[in-house]
Amino acid sequence: MTDKKICVAVIGGGRPTSEEVKAAEEIGRELARHDVVLICGGLGGVMEAACRGASAENGTTVGILPGDSRRTANQYVQMPIVTGIAYARNVAVVKSAHAVIAIGGSYGTLTEIGHALQSGIPVIGLNTWVISRNGREDSSIIPAKTPAEAVEKALELARG
Repeated sequence: MTDKKICVAVIGGGRPTSEEVKAAEEIGRELARHDVVLICGGLGGVMEAACRGASAENGTTVGILPGDSRRTANQYVQMPIVTGIAYARNVAVVKSAHAVIAIGGSYGTLTEIGHALQSGIPVIGLNTWVISRNGREDSSIIPAKTPAEAVEKALELARG
């Protein structure tokens, strides 16, 4: 990977809490400071906040869009990828990344988490889903308490 940039997907809900917005922005800033490409679904909410943070630090942002128009991308997406495949694009979002950071989120976020884990892509969670199997908590989602810790863990796993 020495000749290619690390890519980290930031996933989360379209209607985040103010705390989740702040966290996503800080994660975007931190990724940009580490010269990491931020990949997301390209729309609003957590995706827009993360892109806004990365843009503030001159980072690179990629939005993999569900629809047929580049115009649906949030204003901070530098490279909109138009798919026309609706939420099936969630697979492309996570499979394009070396690691995933999940912030809050609803069922769309949960599908992205599932696709990443099924593909062996590490998922770091910040105030997001907890998974259990047979009544026991599954430790597949790596918890983080702060945006900085989430980025640190994502970079460590992406480089490893």
